[in-house]
Amino acid sequence: MGQIFISSKKEQHQVNKNIYGHFAENIGRCIYDGFWVGKNSNIPNHNGIRLDVIEALKELNIPVLRWSGGGFADEYHWKDGIGPNEQRKTIVNTRYDDVVENNHFGTHEFFDLCEMLDCEAYISGNVAQEMPEWIEYMTSESESSMAHERKKNGRDEPWEVAFLGLGDETGGRGGNIPPKYHPDIYQRYQAYARNDIDSSIYKIACGPSMDNHYWMDVLMRIVGQHVDGISLHHYLRTGDWENKSSAFCCSEKEWFTFTSRAEMMEDSIIEHCAMMDKYDPEKRVGLIFDEWGSWLAVEPGTKPESLYQQNTIRDAMIAVIILHIFQKYGDRIVMANIAQTVNVLQALILTDDEKMLKTPTYHVFEMLKDHQDGMLLETREKHLSENISSSVTKKGDTMTISLCSYSLDTFSIIEYILEDGVFAEKDIQAYALIGDKMDAH
Repeated sequence: MGQIFISSKKEQHQVNKNIYGHFAENIGRCIYDGFWVGKNSNIPNHNGIRLDVIEALKELNIPVLRWSGGGFADEYHWKDGIGPNEQRKTIVNTRYDDVVENNHFGTHEFFDLCEMLDCEAYISGNVAQEMPEWIEYMTSESESSMAHERKKNGRDEPWEVAFLGLGDETGGRGGNIPPKYHPDIYQRYQAYARNDIDSSIYKIACGPSMDNHYWMDVLMRIVGQHVDGISLHHYLRTGDWENKSSAFCCSEKEWFTFTSRAEMMEDSIIEHCAMMDKYDPEKRVGLIFDEWGSWLAVEPGTKPESLYQQNTIRDAMIAVIILHIFQKYGDRIVMANIAQTVNVLQALILTDDEKMLKTPTYHVFEMLKDHQDGMLLETREKHLSENISSSVTKKGDTMTISLCSYSLDTFSIIEYILEDGVFAEKDIQAYALIGDKMDAH
């Protein structure tokens, strides 16, 4: 018998609810056909935003949603997406399959979406001259030209932008900018990223790839005092980028390769945290995984750049492992955004015209949502290999324990031991998400 020991009086740090954040980008059918169907659609919608997706996501208590990119943000011109729909500029999405888009989903529609979900807005903007004007358009209460433009387009009151990302993957396809030059770009544009309402915008600098610790060192050393957060991206795969394995029919070797690679994230996180601690021992600067998830081969018959992949119990298992790691380092990791919410990569929801389904990953977020803003507890195990995390609400009235077992052929009998006996057994509820095969979906 395995044992799990939980010390309900040994609180470690708060699990920032934003670790359970989400990401939506103009790729494939994430925005169009995913969130947005248009006001004249037969699919039930509110001002063009489909209601079945909203109702499903509201069950998860989504804390924050990131938009417009990703890579799409580097070439997105926000002025194309404001004003009457019939006057909006049609574009070719050169980032993904050269899809023609009508820009009917823009700034106003994004904030409508956030208001419907009751979540914070995370704007990801390009490092271009127009970004300060976008911030002014969204947040200004003054008599400025951008505020007048917003009012003309039907919004009198400014919106609150909680988070602002400056650039996306600037060390790679976001400009191939060297690490020593990137801090200069960040300092230039963050100086103009002013919020007229107050100084509450949380500014996020584009960080390195997962294993580029040198980039983190340079960024923290030069601009650590002028940044609120630094972003990292990390995707899990089997095979190489050109020959990614399928979401279906994985072998036992691929199954355990995936789990081990998920667990290996912790080693790199430890190194990044150590680098940040060197310049920021008070942990003021947050580490943000604003893109993460499994990246597998697209479904047969779909366009390669649509990034539409099926979601299985294996993806759900990966989500638990990674979310547990994020919670473990919650004194430094303050936000994460799974890629992506609908119809792209490790999606929580898949749609097909009027049909909509919740994936195994969706159910993970549903089952773990009570960890949000809880206090992480000291948890130890004996005779177990499972991945475990536990937390208690700030009021101390509810404890959440989550466990991931990725054995293919054994069951575990587990005894939970509360070392100070605070919680009564009468309050216990248990839920399980189980697949009968490796590609259950």
